Amino acid sequence: MEREIYDEDHEAFRDVVKEFIKRYATNEKREKWDADGEIDRETMLAAGEAGILGLSVPEEFGGAGMLQDYRFRAVVLEETIKAGNGSLAGALGIQDDLAIPYLVHMGTQAQKEKWLPRMATGEVLGALAMTEPGAGSDLRGIKTTAKKVDGGYIVNGAKTFISSGKTADVVVTFVKTGSGNRPDAFSLVLIENGMAGFEHGKKLSKVGFHGWDTAELSFTDVFVPDENLIGGVEGKGFVQLMMNLPLERLSIGVAAAAAAEAGFLWSLEYTTSREAFGQAVADFQNTRFALADMATTVDVLWAYIDRAMMLYKDSRLTPEEAAKVKFWATEREWEVLDAGVQLHGGYGYMLEYPIARAWTDARVHRIYGGTNEVMREIVAREVTGRK
Repeated sequence: MEREIYDEDHEAFRDVVKEFIKRYATNEKREKWDADGEIDRETMLAAGEAGILGLSVPEEFGGAGMLQDYRFRAVVLEETIKAGNGSLAGALGIQDDLAIPYLVHMGTQAQKEKWLPRMATGEVLGALAMTEPGAGSDLRGIKTTAKKVDGGYIVNGAKTFISSGKTADVVVTFVKTGSGNRPDAFSLVLIENGMAGFEHGKKLSKVGFHGWDTAELSFTDVFVPDENLIGGVEGKGFVQLMMNLPLERLSIGVAAAAAAEAGFLWSLEYTTSREAFGQAVADFQNTRFALADMATTVDVLWAYIDRAMMLYKDSRLTPEEAAKVKFWATEREWEVLDAGVQLHGGYGYMLEYPIARAWTDARVHRIYGGTNEVMREIVAREVTGRK
């Protein structure tokens, strides 16, 4: 089914993204990223130079100023994932969908001037640190504290499962600045590389996204100056997180739809070229029905995701709608990719094939950004009116 949300500007930008992938995201590069467990800094700088990084940074700070028009970010996700580069898609997304928006929407003027121009170029890479060893979806259970002292805060604690945590230069960190677990007991602070007591822990070995680093972070008596309190106001951290969650969950939904479409296309190509028992695999009725199901699921998924992107553009995507997008899209993504692996047979289990890499990458989509069980709880509260 033809999609109708893109105009000439988006399609011209798609050509830019394709050229970047052709030059900087080759199979050789991907293999190196997978071996190293991270995207090299040169690639991120090249993405900034090509104009496909920092899309959400306002023009006055050197970016494209496309924060609300998520269609440009969707093009980046579609093309990188279609090229079998899920790790690159994720690394770019951490910068544009998680780290940068907190500064754009909630940062002080001084914070924007200091960080956004260099984040748009890839010179400075960011990360978001919320999850802790004992607190995942329940953010009010965090233990990392920021104690007020003259001129700033002393931060102690630890974070885990932090995407781009090893390569990040600055980390938007969720900390406890008050007592109890009321929303006003939490704040967001920027913790920078080089601050005494801040350590990047080991890279974590994951099931998927092998080329995109995930790490543990630790803070031991880290002094964070007042100027690094996001927004300059204490006690707003929980509200600030809630403000950005619709974007984070929309981005996961778009990535899921892009992976589902890519998985269908890879499977279509494979089954039409592979023979079994004297005929193309695509000529068997079971295969044809599976492909029909996959194609229809992808069409319906994009229709829903495209609508969500337009709602976000008009500032009308609610947290509840974003939760629906996140859990529904990732569940459908898994169905399509799992069917694709089956259609590839033994080759579908080999990581040299993009369907296998996409399948392993997709598993975490139902976990991060809030587990799908939590997403269902959010939606249930809305539809029933019961807490």
